[in-house]
Amino acid sequence: MSYVSVKGGEKAIRNAEALLKARRRGEHTLPELSLSQIKQQMSLAVDRVMCEGSLYDPDLAALAIKQSWGDLVEAIFLLRAYRTTLPRFYYSQPIDTNAMSIQRRISSIFKDIPGGQMLGPTFDYIHRLLDFKLAAEDNMPTFPRKESSSTETPRALDVLGHEGLIQSEPPLDENSVPEPFDLTRQPLHIPASRDACLQNLTRADEGFLLSLAYSSQRGYGNSHPFAGEIRMGEVEVVICPEELGFEVCLGTVAVTEVQMVNQFKGSKQLAPQFTRGYGLTFGYNERKAMAMAIVDRSLRAKEFGEEIKGPAQQQEFVLSHSDSVEAQGFVQHLKLPHYIDFQAELNLVRKMREEYEADKSSSQQIDSQQIGVSDGGISHDNKVA
Repeated sequence: MSYVSVKGGEKAIRNAEALLKARRRGEHTLPELSLSQIKQQMSLAVDRVMCEGSLYDPDLAALAIKQSWGDLVEAIFLLRAYRTTLPRFYYSQPIDTNAMSIQRRISSIFKDIPGGQMLGPTFDYIHRLLDFKLAAEDNMPTFPRKESSSTETPRALDVLGHEGLIQSEPPLDENSVPEPFDLTRQPLHIPASRDACLQNLTRADEGFLLSLAYSSQRGYGNSHPFAGEIRMGEVEVVICPEELGFEVCLGTVAVTEVQMVNQFKGSKQLAPQFTRGYGLTFGYNERKAMAMAIVDRSLRAKEFGEEIKGPAQQQEFVLSHSDSVEAQGFVQHLKLPHYIDFQAELNLVRKMREEYEADKSSSQQIDSQQIGVSDGGISHDNKVA
């Protein structure tokens, strides 16, 4: 490639970048979006970007959303790329969701659960009608009065656990538990362990997981569960530096946790019981966490000796295609120049066309000769005459 072409390409790229920034900003007569506005008024988008970007930082997630024109997959890409530049100082202790400061908590299996149901902020009970009042400015809705409550909120599934009707989760033994898999530093291998699967599903594209969960509920799998418990709130993040020898709380993060309950008819080793699917995400990300829990249970089909008959049950298919950053990169690389590759395919198609036309012409000649032999060498016109 000549030097002139390279210089011309650089100028075009600079202009494209300038145009991108100008289009992102929009009309200068309108006030520019602030990160605080995005963080406060588009918080669900911020939560999704933090979850799939594997970095809990609402300010950076808001910046990524602003920079990407609101394209969340692009924002996730930006946040995850920035994450790779950060040093890792400590691994936190497992978060204790039992001690969650709860903002929302519901269960669809028991009406009266210990601690009660807390609806919290949800779209579930409102009409899906456009609210034209929002088109006006200066909307200042007020928070309803919050009733303080000191009631404990034990797990709804503990009721089933006390009767031995749900698969038990063995308690962790710190002396025998291996180091947890770290997907941000280790490549994914198939078959993957449960912790690797859950990490992958947490970073997975919400739309992809939602489709897989839906497919499983429709019969392409074996998971049509009940929502055992959905809870959202703040949990503490704790580290234990070796040089200090005691635990230190760094702050709190908002998470959504879901446990789904599936009926299990039993096997030679296990009695009939219920089994769990688990979902955990950063922020208020209920739909994603529910889909994650359904897919998590579907991926455990082999563990329970169930027939694998749906895409949601196939680990290689799910884990290899669920990452939106990898998927969009492989799809969008098709926009890059493929002039040489396509020229080779073009020549190949032309050659195949020539061979096809030659074969077709040859076949027509043979058919014509066979017709002539069957007619005794008499043409159609002569037969009519």
